[in-house]
Amino acid sequence: MASYVLLRTTFGITIMTHGLPKLTGSAHGSMADPMAGSVNLIENVLGLPFAPQLALFVALLESFGGLAIAIGFATRLFAPMLAVQMVAICLALGPTYPWIDRGIEYPIILGVVALHIAMNGAVAWSIDTRLARSARGA
Repeated sequence: MASYVLLRTTFGITIMTHGLPKLTGSAHGSMADPMAGSVNLIENVLGLPFAPQLALFVALLESFGGLAIAIGFATRLFAPMLAVQMVAICLALGPTYPWIDRGIEYPIILGVVALHIAMNGAVAWSIDTRLARSARGA
C-alpha cells in the first residue's frame, strides 16, 4: 500500500514539474520557453489546431492534475487524461526510443503509470478515500 502511494505521489510531482514552468514562463532543463515548445510540438509536429489553447490545457493538466494525483484527488479523472497525453507525446517523438535522443522511453513509462493509477484510483492516504468514507458515513 505504501509503495503505491509513493508511486502515485512521485508520479504527480513529476508531472507537475513539467506543467509549472509552462505556466510561470520559467526555463525547464535545456528548454528556455517550455510553453513555446509545447505550442510548437502541438502545431507543427502533431498538426493540431488551436495549439496555444491546447498547450495551455496541457500546462494546466500537468500542473493541477499532477498535484491532484499526488494528493489523491480525482485520480480517476486526471490519470486517464495524462495517459492520453503520454500517447500523444509518443506519437510526436516516435519512433525514436532512447530518452537521451528525446525518445519515447520516458513518456511510455509515465503513460503506463498513469494508466495503472487510472485503473486503481487513489487507494490509501488520499482525499478520494476520505471523501468516499465521508459519503458512506453520511
